Amino acid sequence: MRHRPVLVAITATLFASQITTKQAPSALRAFYNKARSGGDCTGADALQTGFYNTEWSGGHTTYCTKYLPTGKGFYLKGPGSDLANMDIDCDGEQSRGDGRCKSSTDTQGQTRWGLKHLEKHGVRDLNANLHPYVVLGNEGGYSPTFDPRTVGVEPLSIVAVVCADELVYGVWGDTNGDDNEHPMVGEASLALATACYGPSISGNSGHDEADVLYIAFAGKEAVPARAKWDADSYEAFEESITAQGDQLVSQLFGDRSTATGGSDPHHTSAAPIDSDSDSDSDDDDDGSSKHSDKSDGARRSTIPRLCHTILVALIALVC
Repeated sequence: MRHRPVLVAITATLFASQITTKQAPSALRAFYNKARSGGDCTGADALQTGFYNTEWSGGHTTYCTKYLPTGKGFYLKGPGSDLANMDIDCDGEQSRGDGRCKSSTDTQGQTRWGLKHLEKHGVRDLNANLHPYVVLGNEGGYSPTFDPRTVGVEPLSIVAVVCADELVYGVWGDTNGDDNEHPMVGEASLALATACYGPSISGNSGHDEADVLYIAFAGKEAVPARAKWDADSYEAFEESITAQGDQLVSQLFGDRSTATGGSDPHHTSAAPIDSDSDSDSDDDDDGSSKHSDKSDGARRSTIPRLCHTILVALIALVC
């Protein structure tokens, strides 16, 4: 009995630090598997080639449109079955952090787009501790370079990220500069990476496996209409862009299970991707067998998996 107050306090702390993610819907998981099993991205499917997932990986990662409708966006595709990894970006506003960004050795005080576009919203810049942003595009004194705006992707537009079979929405908030020897790709803010992989993530410790899918959407309809840029938590900001992100995913992939209620001022129709042909051959990445008790994309996980495990262990200990 004497353990009960401790258990209550720990439980409250875990719930207070909840992270919002959702299971990737079936059509998006099918696209994920198709992209990974489809080999290299070459020819007309490659918007630009020659980028590095890590400094030692070789310049084999591509801004790719393979299997996407023409003009609807792109994703990062490495060689073979690789997609991209997730290094950590801590650029931008430095307040409200929990100290994990202090280990970053290349932090800058501004992001590429937050500083220019958010002043009217009462925010000085994006905050890597709060805003789930993705680093896309390469600019500087190296080669190759790539500007997503040339294919219709707008600054601060919504980006869908599939990580650990979960779907997280971010925004295009920063670009890859020439502070490394090679043109790098595969980077996201601390807030987004924490939503994917938990609190073990820090400024110099990201996710090394090249199994992360970043999908950038082209068009002004991908610019957030109701984003709470001045939100005081990751959860509040993520919630403010989720409905619009769900609309973008359902329009592009033809899976209505992500769609949320209410009208969207940016709603447009788009031809869905035919992913059904690969659904029968999905491997373990699909996750449908492991999550058969969940409706596709509908159940929202509000406790990080690590915290949930700790909570179950504590309950078992007390009981």
